[in-house]
Amino acid sequence: MNTLIYMVWSGSPELFSFDSPMGEISLRWYGILFALGFLISQQLLYYIHKKEGKPESDVETLTIYMIVATILGARLGHVIFYQPEIIWEDPLGILLPFEFTPEFRFTGLQGLASHGAAIGILFALWLYSRKNKPGQNYLQVLDRIVILVALTGALIRFGNFFNSEILGKPTSMPTGMVFAAQAERLLLGDVTRPSNPVKAVSIKPDLEALDTIPGKRPLQILVLFRPGFSEQEANYYINGELQERLFYAGESVQPPNGLGLRFSMVTDPKENQVLARISILGIQRHPAQLYESISCVLLFLLLFAIWNKYKNNLPEGRIFGLFLVILWSLRFLYEFLKENQVSFEDRLPLNMGQILSIPLVVIGILILARSYKKQNPTA
Repeated sequence: MNTLIYMVWSGSPELFSFDSPMGEISLRWYGILFALGFLISQQLLYYIHKKEGKPESDVETLTIYMIVATILGARLGHVIFYQPEIIWEDPLGILLPFEFTPEFRFTGLQGLASHGAAIGILFALWLYSRKNKPGQNYLQVLDRIVILVALTGALIRFGNFFNSEILGKPTSMPTGMVFAAQAERLLLGDVTRPSNPVKAVSIKPDLEALDTIPGKRPLQILVLFRPGFSEQEANYYINGELQERLFYAGESVQPPNGLGLRFSMVTDPKENQVLARISILGIQRHPAQLYESISCVLLFLLLFAIWNKYKNNLPEGRIFGLFLVILWSLRFLYEFLKENQVSFEDRLPLNMGQILSIPLVVIGILILARSYKKQNPTA
């Protein structure tokens, strides 16, 4: 019986990259989706202000507050909650999107925490609301902004999916996916190194193999060697360096039954190139990034529908309270499906994401209760 069709994700995190006098610079899907979230949010905020008769000129100010608060809060949150050693080991690396050793390289801000972004946004909007504009007190501003935060969160989590990061735990559920991008990059190696014999690597489902191990899927690694590299040389390379490289990709692929690699080779006489087909097993994991992204889209639709029903008559704190309770309760539950991000979490009864979610859920319940109490003072 042939195996069922399954998903192998090996998409590139980069849209394109280019060399510059300062080194290689790349445009990543994560950054594009991050920016797209703010652009769409700004347009929706214009719509909300127009429908409620509020000054549209305030939208640009709010957008600046949101961008700065999200980036600074998310970055500082990651450093404080997950990697505090950066503070004394690489203080410049906290906010600079570059690394200077061993050579100058643009890296972007590597490591952003959504809980840190939440704290940053709450503080920034408190500063904004101190201007005491009519109909824009703290909770009223939060009620509108969290609608947009939910949508932006969906796009950011989709960016995490493109990066093949925030991996879920292994699973045999049909929603499981094999994240093969890291394995492809490891096996391809540095294509600019003259001694590298590999020209291209691709990991595909092996639909002709039998699937007999729960949670693992048969794959084929297709390795195209450079012209002139013989089958004998390819054989030595596969059993040597390539097999060693696979060891470091153990979170996504592994040899069947832990044995040596099984492979076949064909040579294209016209191009004088060897193509190797290597049998491998892929580890299915929960696509936790997609779970959260889809949840955020649904939450956005719910919150927007509530706002659209009430508009200016929206009970103060209603949407903000719902947002906190739903989003962070789901985050708490999804953490059970994820691998821990840093090693110290392995020693905790709950991971850092769950610990930080609990107070936000409690605050949401209190704000929601206040919202209903003010709406029904005699209840």
